[in-house]
Amino acid sequence: MHTMLKTRTAGSGPNLVLLHGWGVNSGVWQPIAAQLEQQFSVTYVDLPGFGENYQALSKPYDLANLAASVASVIPENSLLAGWSLGGLVAQKIALHEPAKVSQLVLIASSPKFQKSDDWPGIEPTILQTFSQQLVKNLSKTIDRFLAIQAMGSDSAKTDIKKIKSSIEASPQADIAALTAGLKILEQVDLRTELASLTMPVHWMLGRLDSLVPAKLNEYVQQKLPSNHSVSVFPHASHAPFISHTEHFLADFMAAFNESTLK
Repeated sequence: MHTMLKTRTAGSGPNLVLLHGWGVNSGVWQPIAAQLEQQFSVTYVDLPGFGENYQALSKPYDLANLAASVASVIPENSLLAGWSLGGLVAQKIALHEPAKVSQLVLIASSPKFQKSDDWPGIEPTILQTFSQQLVKNLSKTIDRFLAIQAMGSDSAKTDIKKIKSSIEASPQADIAALTAGLKILEQVDLRTELASLTMPVHWMLGRLDSLVPAKLNEYVQQKLPSNHSVSVFPHASHAPFISHTEHFLADFMAAFNESTLK
């Protein structure tokens, strides 16, 4: 069962929906919000258990319920953009409710986050350690996760400060949602389903990302159909929209314009 989520919409133009990642909330989009709102009608969604929806927990808290909760509150025919865990939710919505999605943009996201023999990703021990640490010290664990996200970026310290100041206006995430979110990152594998998507899909990867390796670029180009495109930001880590705002916005708009011309 899913709960009705609060959302916020600002700006005017085609519908754009933004889904944030693990441990943060929709405030994370603040560095690019004003520019996007000049071009789009932007709907900001806090995932269940996060931000303004910290009390709205989907039960069971799994990817299918997260996707259903979000899909029920977003406009039809939206450009749907998801960052990290939010990108996994966006993929699930596109697969199961394609009428909601005119185009999919996946920012530092993957169909499968955990590393395996045939797949680049996060070491299983890292996700397990975060789950154990959460119970001991919630704030410290989220801080450590933010530090890993920024690792490699030239502006790592500034990036972390920007993320923290953008998200601190909203309530802290629910620990059950955080734990279940890590479990989703650990277990979900959508690789076999991705080829069935028919809308334009644009992947935006950071070459220095230690959570979603840029090697995913090869997979997108070699294994997925031609409706998938990919950009790799050479100096970015896991949050290109924060570390390289202008480059990110230019690429985002180019991908949108490209898809509307087709």
